[in-house]
Amino acid sequence: MSDLEGLTRNLIKKGYSEQQILERIVKEYHDFKDIDNSLATKFAKAIFEECRKSDIKSVSEPFVKELLDVNRANVSIGKQGVGCRGAGDFFVHKLITELSETKLKAFLSPTSLDDAGAVRMIDIKDFKDHPYEIEDLIIVSKMEGIHSRLSDFPFICGFHVTRAALRDLYVKGAKPISIMIDTHLGDDADIGKLFDFIAGVSTISDLAKVPITAGSTLRIGGDMVIGNRLVGGISAIGVCNRLLARRNIQVGDKILMTEGAGGGTISTTAIYSGNHKVVKETMNIKFLEACEIILNSDYISEIRSMCDVTNGGLRGDLYEINYEANCGVNIFEEKVRNLVNPNVLNMLEYVGVDYLGVSLDALLIYCSESVSEKIISDLNRINIKCDEIGYVDDSNKVFLTYKGTEKKEILPKFRESAYTKIKQEIGEETPETLDLMENNIEEAALEALKKRKKIIKYIKNQN
Repeated sequence: MSDLEGLTRNLIKKGYSEQQILERIVKEYHDFKDIDNSLATKFAKAIFEECRKSDIKSVSEPFVKELLDVNRANVSIGKQGVGCRGAGDFFVHKLITELSETKLKAFLSPTSLDDAGAVRMIDIKDFKDHPYEIEDLIIVSKMEGIHSRLSDFPFICGFHVTRAALRDLYVKGAKPISIMIDTHLGDDADIGKLFDFIAGVSTISDLAKVPITAGSTLRIGGDMVIGNRLVGGISAIGVCNRLLARRNIQVGDKILMTEGAGGGTISTTAIYSGNHKVVKETMNIKFLEACEIILNSDYISEIRSMCDVTNGGLRGDLYEINYEANCGVNIFEEKVRNLVNPNVLNMLEYVGVDYLGVSLDALLIYCSESVSEKIISDLNRINIKCDEIGYVDDSNKVFLTYKGTEKKEILPKFRESAYTKIKQEIGEETPETLDLMENNIEEAALEALKKRKKIIKYIKNQN
């Protein structure tokens, strides 16, 4: 895929001449499209003109210039590891959650760093005096982005992103009732790719009995991006009357985990390492079935919280859960290892990936000791492996006890476990300039907040 607008702006910034830029754009067109030179040149000139005219350096009105300008951190998304589900990503997401906070508070807001968000109907102004019985109704929502490396494999891309969105509703105690699709494809993507993606989404819709209710299909960057990439996401809505939030976790709770065979991340690892047959291990809905059993049980009141072991792996999830629940955990590594699908675990070990740092799509259950054995028994009865892997303590740390008595504190790395060759080349280590990067990022977030306040004030004054 080629971002022609981004390329043109970058070349202008570097001082390339108009002719040099046009020649480069024409070359990009020929790489992706079967068009003659005159048409490619015509397109290139239009792009160059749009980029030149839209350059905000020529804007004279201060308000408009500030509105269109970006308060830059001078730190790239890639360098900070955003989306890589490690310490670098967690740092940025905490700032995002703070920036997402407004005067109107959600029942479960982004600041909770939880799997999903929620509002109570009783807290919504226009519904307080509604005649229907809605006092206990909680609306849970989730937005899940597709796995970027599965663009060329749209069926499993759609399958896994939809399953992941529903997982995040289930773990909050909600029954999914709606799936919505947001799909963006590059200008040169075959329409069959779109249909294959929707087929993957609707496979989960059919199996989980949750309808697809709405969606949007667009091109990436309109005419300014060429190539066949597929990006987007799935949003889902669920309802419940009791929220299984991380803040409910108590010291002394038992931690259970179900078997994990992975989803999008494991499929990506399998495909790009040449272990294609492992992909089939991920094609199941055991996680959703396990949640159905638990949510319909008579011991649901003894479940404090649930979580899916997703991007960043168990190592990252436990760190985030501890942060929100203000607790610590002690986990028995051998118990965890025994719950990872053997074919998946063998592949991860073969390609040198730490299984504790990648998405396993296993279910974590925090519950009172009195119901742990009952949960394990109920899930085993429907052929879903489950075991007690640890307990909650007041250490505020993540401890891993290995076979025998060896006990180690574990922390998330700057990035999740490198599960593809390119990720391994980039590495997982913390940059030497971390402090400077974080200071710049915090400053950019603060400036964005100031901008929001200024625009709100401007609009209110207009009214």
